[in-house]
Parts: sequence; C-alpha cells; structure tokens
Amino acid sequence: MILEIALLQIRPGQTTEFEAAFAQAQRIIAGMPGYIRHGLQHCLEDDHRYALLVWWATLEDHTVGFRGSAGYQQWRALLHHFYDPFPTVEHFTRVELG
Repeated sequence: MILEIALLQIRPGQTTEFEAAFAQAQRIIAGMPGYIRHGLQHCLEDDHRYALLVWWATLEDHTVGFRGSAGYQQWRALLHHFYDPFPTVEHFTRVELG
C-alpha cells in the first residue's frame, strides 16, 4: 500500500467552491481500481491550503490507472483550475519499525 500526498494551494476566495467541487470529485477517485481510501485536510495556518491524502494498493494504480483514465479527465475539469500553484504530488510507503 502506498500513500499519495498532495499539498493543494487554492486561489484566494475560492475555497467554498473548491470544497463543493471536491465533494463531487471524490466519487470519481473512490471508484478507481486500487483505491483504498482518502482524506482531505484543511490547514489551520493558511485558509487556502489543503492536504489531500489518498491510499492506493500500488503506485501504478495512481500513476498509470487513475491518471490514464477518463475519470481523471473529469477530476481535472472539476479541480485543477482551483490550484495556484499546481500541487506537487509525492508517494510514500510505510516504514516498518521494530
């Protein structure tokens, strides 16, 4: 399992519209093969900043499956115009300790 983390900076004055669009878009990602779960967190220090966390079964489920899908085109249309700048997306794997 991998964790995708994207820090999203939303254009000033558009957070309400972003959250409404995300409520629609989350249904798209939740239906993708390899999707496990997701969460959207709102930053306390910056009202226009969010952290999107998505757990996938494999890296390829996100980078190939989701990004190569028709659903991703819908996701883009709903959300990408809110970002400034465009977010950096990174992938993480759990560290097994002791």
